[in-house]
Amino acid sequence: MSERSNGTHEPATLGVWLIVAQREILVKLRDRNFLISTGIMIAAIVASLAVSGFLADRTTTVTVAAAGPGAAQVIQEAGTVADAANKKVSFTTHTVADEAAVDLQVRAGTAEVGLLPNGSGGWKLVGKNTKNDNAATYLGAAVQQLTVQRNAVAAGTSMAALAKGAAVSYSLLETSAVDPGLAKVVAIVFAILFYISSVLFGMAIAQSVVEEKQNRIVEILASAIPVRQLLIGKVIGNTIMALGQLVLFVGAGLIGLSAIGKGAMLGQIAGAAGWFIVFFIVGFLALAGLWAVAGALSTRSEDLQSTATPLTIAIMLVMFLGIFLTGTARTIASYVPIVSIVAMPGRLAEGAASWWEPLPALVLMVAATYGIVLVAEKIYRRSLMQTGGRLTIRQALRVED
Repeated sequence: MSERSNGTHEPATLGVWLIVAQREILVKLRDRNFLISTGIMIAAIVASLAVSGFLADRTTTVTVAAAGPGAAQVIQEAGTVADAANKKVSFTTHTVADEAAVDLQVRAGTAEVGLLPNGSGGWKLVGKNTKNDNAATYLGAAVQQLTVQRNAVAAGTSMAALAKGAAVSYSLLETSAVDPGLAKVVAIVFAILFYISSVLFGMAIAQSVVEEKQNRIVEILASAIPVRQLLIGKVIGNTIMALGQLVLFVGAGLIGLSAIGKGAMLGQIAGAAGWFIVFFIVGFLALAGLWAVAGALSTRSEDLQSTATPLTIAIMLVMFLGIFLTGTARTIASYVPIVSIVAMPGRLAEGAASWWEPLPALVLMVAATYGIVLVAEKIYRRSLMQTGGRLTIRQALRVED
């Protein structure tokens, strides 16, 4: 192998990676499937936010089949209790004659729940096959409140007197502008975007490498371009495209949050999203090198499934860890390179990480990326020109430069 092709001496072609990167970018921009899938993903993000905003603002109506004296008052009080709790729940009353009529309406689906006297001065709720949590919560609270009021009057006192000293205040040591439910959704979105972008652009690198090997084009390229420069161009080109797509996705999400009235939360979410992009780009440089290795170890496209599977599984594992880890395990994971791509921004979105924590985590990521890229470059360079069959990493490392 010549000095030019093995990547050890590159004086005349130091910037040739720019040409390779430009080619990788142009190929992607001309790929109709890539453009369509990107558009669909952006539309899906906007649509999902619009639907979630609609569902969050929609009032849930519970239809109650009621029988017995006082049932209508209980249902009216349940609506008052729900309003006091700022819950978008309302109740509609279907007054019927007796228990048989209540059962009939519930079985037919005309009413979601039935409300009946239970014969001992209390009330019972009747459902068809599942428990309606809104009915159980607010109708139950209404019955308790009305009962206490009635008993207070009978005892010659008042609700205020009975409730004296029963108030409980709740103070928070740390406050967050972000709703915990929204923060969890944002963390899940970070994990999914990490998986999609890593696999989409990573597989593009691997397929490009193996196709060049299979068609023997790599031998022509290696005679004119240092192999190291070829790798750098492929990695940088696809990283730029991954960055561009990720910015579009995150931007669509932030605009969508603002559109559905979550503008007050944008500051913290946008900060977490910014860190996610930074962590992703640094981590993707390492993953891109490994994807290039997966392609270089293959001789035919059929081999790629075998060489790329471990990497795909690892990326999927990172996604699941980012979604399901909690507590101390998640805090530790936010400092572990690659896993920190999703764990640290997720913690930032929740307000669970201090402002300085991403800095040491990013330093660890940069150090790990540097080491991974060095090893990946050596394996890539040693296996790229081997066309006799699929290689293992150990076999590739034994190949002479």
